Amino acid sequence: MKKYEYGDPGARVVLIQPVDKRDLSFIESEIEIIKRLTDSSFRLVAFQVNDWNRDLSPWEAPPVFGKEGFGGGACATLEEILTLISDKTKTYYIGGYSLAGLFALWAEYQTDAFSGVAAASPSVWFPGFTEYMEEREIKCSAVYLSLGDSESKARNKVMATVGDRIQKAHSILLQRGADCTLEWNEGNHFKDADYRTAKAFAWLLNRRKNA
Repeated sequence: MKKYEYGDPGARVVLIQPVDKRDLSFIESEIEIIKRLTDSSFRLVAFQVNDWNRDLSPWEAPPVFGKEGFGGGACATLEEILTLISDKTKTYYIGGYSLAGLFALWAEYQTDAFSGVAAASPSVWFPGFTEYMEEREIKCSAVYLSLGDSESKARNKVMATVGDRIQKAHSILLQRGADCTLEWNEGNHFKDADYRTAKAFAWLLNRRKNA
């Protein structure tokens, strides 16, 4: 994976974000929005994945839209990321948008390397994911979830479950004692991805500052 770094090189807080080419096109906007929403110093490391549906999927699943299925490559992606965040003097948060948000949430069930997760419009419609959450304990205490208020109006029947699924995920996390918030944004899945992701990370940074 290619790695891109932004923000303060000496910051004690490092934000980890899996991205694709589209995400990289607005990553600098995202950075500036984070800076407006918090005065906390941070470093953001963006990891560009090669195959979005394969590299960020926790397990294999059939196509939900189009002909491309999901490849179950999340374990390999997480292993690679973990080899690059070994500095114990740093606090790491992981987050992302859409399938990357789902990956970030899934990652918190695999490792305690991250102190919180910023899951902006995560693809919790992914087959079996909320059931997976019910059966396991998350390894961090801070979880930010968000969704667009029109996302559940998708024509695709699987994706249209996302509203119910995000509320189910929120409920599961609260029952397990996590400090979890669920924020509703205006619009569908494709609106303001930079702003939504920035708000997710800023919530974690401000929470840490005010703790």
